Parts: sequence; C-alpha cells; structure tokens
Amino acid sequence: LDPRGDWQRLGVSELLVQWTAVDGTAYLSGVDASDGLKAARRLPDWTRIADEPWARNVIVGLAGRFDETSARAQAAQLIEQSRRLLAARPPVRVAGYYFPVEVDPTWEGARALGPLLDRLPRPLWISVYDNSNRGGEALAAWLDGWLPHDVGVFFQDGCGVYTRGPAAARAYADALAARLGERRVRIIAEAFRPGTGGAFRPASAAELAPQLFAYRGHRVYLFDGPHYVSAQLVQELLAVERPRS
Repeated sequence: LDPRGDWQRLGVSELLVQWTAVDGTAYLSGVDASDGLKAARRLPDWTRIADEPWARNVIVGLAGRFDETSARAQAAQLIEQSRRLLAARPPVRVAGYYFPVEVDPTWEGARALGPLLDRLPRPLWISVYDNSNRGGEALAAWLDGWLPHDVGVFFQDGCGVYTRGPAAARAYADALAARLGERRVRIIAEAFRPGTGGAFRPASAAELAPQLFAYRGHRVYLFDGPHYVSAQLVQELLAVERPRS
C-alpha cells in the first residue's frame, strides 16, 4: 500500500500494479458500492506514487481474486467489475491496463477469456506462466490460437521457484516475441526464491543478476520491488559485473 524504493537506479521508470480491486475490496476512491465493491480502509497515496521516478508511467491492474481457481471461474464477473473500476482510475499517468487473471496451458477454459477481453480498454495486458515446461514455441502457439492480437503478455520467467533458469526463460520470451510480436511481450523477472516454512525470500544479487542480464533487449519488470528488491539489493545489483557477450 505504501511502495517506496530507489528502483530507478536500475533503470525502472514504469510501475505495474497487480490489481486495484481484489476480492471485492477496491484500493481506489470513488468506487460505487452498488458495483459490489467497497473501498479499503487505507488507500495508497496515488499522488505521491505518481511523482516517483520509478512510476513515470503506470500499468493499472483491474479486478482480481487472490485464489487463482476462483479468479478463473469468475473471469466474466471480474471483467464486468473491471469495467466499472475504470471510472475510478487513480491519478497517475496510465500507460495501459492489466487484467489479473493469470493463464497457463493447463487451464482448459482459457479460450473463453479471449472474447471477454474485448470488453476492456487498450493497451491491455495479461500474464502467462508455464510450470509444465511445454516450451516457448508451444506456449506461443497456444496463446496465438485464442488471445486477441491487440493484447500483450507478461511472461513470468519461472526462476523464482526454479521452474527454469534464465537462459531457458530467455528462450521462451524469444519464442513468444517471434510468434506474437516484440511489442506484445514483456518479461516478469521473479525476484524471490523459496524460503523456509513455505515462505519466500528475496533473491540475492548473485541469483537475480543473471536473469536481468539474460533478458537484455526485452522489457523487464521485477516481481516485486516493494517486497523483494531493497535498497541494499539495488546497490548489490549495481556492483555486479556485467558478463561479457
């Protein structure tokens, strides 16, 4: 709710907000209770955030749910809730919108999402992952078979839970860009690793730097700055020597 950091030192200038309403609670003022939304007791200071150098542009996440299964089952309702949220847009420089129902090839009902996305404004993004490791070309072909051609994808690299390494993630991104177009593909670099007791910990500079170096040439977003990328980690990343090509 109160993101603070010096991520601009890494070249960050755009903020991706995962959602502005989740499980019926909205983090925007001016929401209408008749829409099934209630304003959170505490809201982000959107005006302060808009002045941050790492948020010169903001991709605004719409309505979602914490539970993935529920979100997928209620995608149509979340689309309509998202449409009603648009009137309460935050006072930031909006660079696009993100519909936060994540997709992967094991979701049999994903194709039904395509026509629903036509109800939302553009530029529009969704996120995709592939924990079953079907491969970048297969993932790209699957998306190309149903995703509207004016909707972009954030590819979750899978490094945070060791699904794949940076080189394999780069190969996925390249395959997606080749099939969908470079402008429609951006990478989510997972800045966390498994911790103790089922929790997650911040990735170290030695773990995160190879991801960032591997993805050069693609637009990259850190997931996520407020929880995992501290000022100390930023400094350590800046000190890592760039590998020679």
